[in-house]
Amino acid sequence: MRNTTRAAATALLTCALALPATAAQAAPATTETAPRTAPRTAPRTAADPTGPAAAATTEASRLRLPAPTGPWKVGSSTLHLVDRSRPDPWVPEADGRQLMVTVHYPAARHQPSRPGPYATRDEARLLLAQAGVEDPAAPARLAAMRTHGTAGARPAPGRHPLVVLSPGFGTPRFTLTALAEDLASRGYVVASVDHAYESSGTTFPGGRVLTCVACRDVEDGDPALSAVTAARTADTRFLLDRLTGPRAAWKHAASIDTSRIGMAGHSIGGASAAAAMLADRRIDAGVNMDGAFWDTLPAGGLGGRPFLMLGTDDETHRPGGEDTTWDRTWQALGGWKRWLTVAGTDHFSFSDGPVLQEHFGLPAGDIPAGRAVAVTRAYVAAFFDEHLRGLPQPLLAGPDPAHPEVRFHQP
Repeated sequence: MRNTTRAAATALLTCALALPATAAQAAPATTETAPRTAPRTAPRTAADPTGPAAAATTEASRLRLPAPTGPWKVGSSTLHLVDRSRPDPWVPEADGRQLMVTVHYPAARHQPSRPGPYATRDEARLLLAQAGVEDPAAPARLAAMRTHGTAGARPAPGRHPLVVLSPGFGTPRFTLTALAEDLASRGYVVASVDHAYESSGTTFPGGRVLTCVACRDVEDGDPALSAVTAARTADTRFLLDRLTGPRAAWKHAASIDTSRIGMAGHSIGGASAAAAMLADRRIDAGVNMDGAFWDTLPAGGLGGRPFLMLGTDDETHRPGGEDTTWDRTWQALGGWKRWLTVAGTDHFSFSDGPVLQEHFGLPAGDIPAGRAVAVTRAYVAAFFDEHLRGLPQPLLAGPDPAHPEVRFHQP
């Protein structure tokens, strides 16, 4: 498929349709493993106020995600969850299946804002090494970037719909931060998930950094990617149990309206949204952002639950395009559904990719970074507003003059 070569040549992040040459090697569950082309970790030294760290802090002022657009401040919490009822599919000797989760949520207005970090230094280094960024100062700049969420902020009053976000294959959860923060500012609780051994690098408690063992395991062929969606389906069901069950892992779980739950994902995370909906009736609505579907829906589709397909406007994801899984899935879906493509985008335009690509000089789509983020935010939020809140959205009814890049398809 065209996505395969495009991702290998120009990707900031790993494409769910193919793996780059820098796929990570396997490692024991308690140690870090770096991609084959990544540099060794340098010894950590005290910060030099006149050296690279200070320069990175100054530079980071120019590396910032667009501000959230909703009326609420944004709070954040980080959760480490372990499901010991099943082995990890990629490292069976690990102590259960581990997840790192960032929960963004609407925060009470009258409290200080303390923006948190975007990524750890190790996460930044591994992601940029995977992308082929050779500037030795780049990881410090990315790690120094601040988000718009305040860790531990008091939640806003009331109960709010829950949206689960799953990233693309080989990419960390923080690459969906712009969307997560915006949804939280609009009144959603948003749980972004790192699935162990499926990202370029994810920091776990104790300083452990787990890299993409799964990348090696699926190198031999695309059919193995259905194992990824199966693992993420189980992860999502476990996450919902821990967020909405009687022994909730999040201290503000009472803020979640358990009767209104959605899921969205980028690339294989979007395919996982459909797979998770098929397995769990608690998920009321789903979005796939530019990912091939690795599971075939039954004739009954998703039981009439609404689904949005949002992708690139090229020969890959237009009707009759190279990715035939979109045509097949569209036919199986029942009830409310939309198939939208966005002109000028590339595969990573539906994540934080455009902001990072622009800053680090990596190839990207033709649409400006800020515009790509704004379009994704607008249509994903409109979808959940209509289907989790029952608020009709004219934006989803047909072409909109304010969003001329977005094309509606009715195959």
